[in-house]
Amino acid sequence: MVLLDFGANWCGNCKAADKVFAQPQTSALLGASYHLVKVDIGGNSSANSALLRKYSPSGGTYTMPVLVVVSPSGTLRTDTHVTGNPPLTAEGINSFLRTWAS
Repeated sequence: MVLLDFGANWCGNCKAADKVFAQPQTSALLGASYHLVKVDIGGNSSANSALLRKYSPSGGTYTMPVLVVVSPSGTLRTDTHVTGNPPLTAEGINSFLRTWAS
């Protein structure tokens, strides 16, 4: 699976998620089942914003981070802009990763 992590370096929730992604158990889950792609939507990159709209087309105001899981064939599996983010804790993110890993 591909995990698209749309966020910004000034976003507190994004920093919290990054800390969890760096923890050994979460890092192992990511490594086993995902290709993590971080996409900066905090600047003026229209290409990055267009990519977010492609995978999260419901629009409106996005609450960062937006985590999008895409299958290897390109099928959208989940979009946290629609479902809401999991708790940005090891338990919350690990549960999210396990749910969408296969």
